[in-house]
Amino acid sequence: MPELQRLRPDHAPALLTFEQENRTYFAASVPDRGDAYFTDFAVQLTARLTEQAAGICHFHLLIDPDGEVLGRFNLVDIADGSADLGFRVAEKATRRGLATATVLHLCTLAATEYGLTTLRAAAALDNTASRTVLTRAGFVPTGEEVQLGGRPGLGYVRDLSRGPEDGAR
Repeated sequence: MPELQRLRPDHAPALLTFEQENRTYFAASVPDRGDAYFTDFAVQLTARLTEQAAGICHFHLLIDPDGEVLGRFNLVDIADGSADLGFRVAEKATRRGLATATVLHLCTLAATEYGLTTLRAAAALDNTASRTVLTRAGFVPTGEEVQLGGRPGLGYVRDLSRGPEDGAR
C-alpha cells in the first residue's frame, strides 16, 4: 500500500526519476516545469525543503513499498489558514483511485497537522481527471476562471471544516 510521506532530502533520486519518466505525460495536462527544473534539480529541491522548514509550504510524496514515487501532493502559499493544493500522479498509477484517496488524506492532514481551514486548487478545463479528483474530494468550483500554462481552467475551494460529502459552500 502506498504511503504519503513528507518531502525529505533522501527522496531526491526517486523524485527526479518520477519527474523525468512522467514529464511528457504531465505536459499534456499541466504546465511543463521546463528544462531548468531538471538541470538545476538539486537547487530546486533545496529551495522546496527550505520553504517547507519555514512553514510556507508542505510537500508530500506518495511512495510505493519499493520506494518509487507515485505522486506529488503539495500545499503551497500557506497564509491565514489557507493554502493552494497541487498534485500530479505518475501515468502508471492513474485510474486506481490513488489521487482521490491521497487528496482526501491530505485534506485531513491540512486540518489536523497544519491547522489549515481552507484549501484552494485549480485545474485546466480539459484536465478531466484532476477536476474529478477535486470534486470527489469535496472541492467545489468557485466560478473563478484561471489560466494554467496558457490553458483555461477553473478555481476550486474546499472548506476543511466540512466533510467531502458536504462540499465547500
